[in-house]
Amino acid sequence: MSNTKNWPLWEVFIRSKNGLNHKHVGSLHASDSEMALENARDVYTRRQEGISIWVVESKNISASDPKINDEMFDPAADKVYRHPTFYNLPDELKHM
Repeated sequence: MSNTKNWPLWEVFIRSKNGLNHKHVGSLHASDSEMALENARDVYTRRQEGISIWVVESKNISASDPKINDEMFDPAADKVYRHPTFYNLPDELKHM
C-alpha cells in the first residue's frame, strides 16, 4: 500500500476537555491507525484543541439511511409515557 491513492480514509474525533464528548472534526488518508493518529494530531490539534483523539477507518462505520428516517425513528413516537407532557405541574414550579 505504498501508493497514497490506495490508503484508506479515516474519520477523526477529538475530545477538547475531560468530561466532554468526542466530536467529529474531519477525515484523512493514512496507511494504518498509527499514522492516522499522528496525522490527526498534526492536522487537528495544532493549537492544543484536544486531549484525546480517536481515529476510525471509514469503512467500519455504520450509519442509518436518511431515506428511511421515518421508519427508523417513528417507534419512539408511540411511547407517550416517555414524554412528560401529560403531567400536571404545580404553579409554584417556575423552571421545569
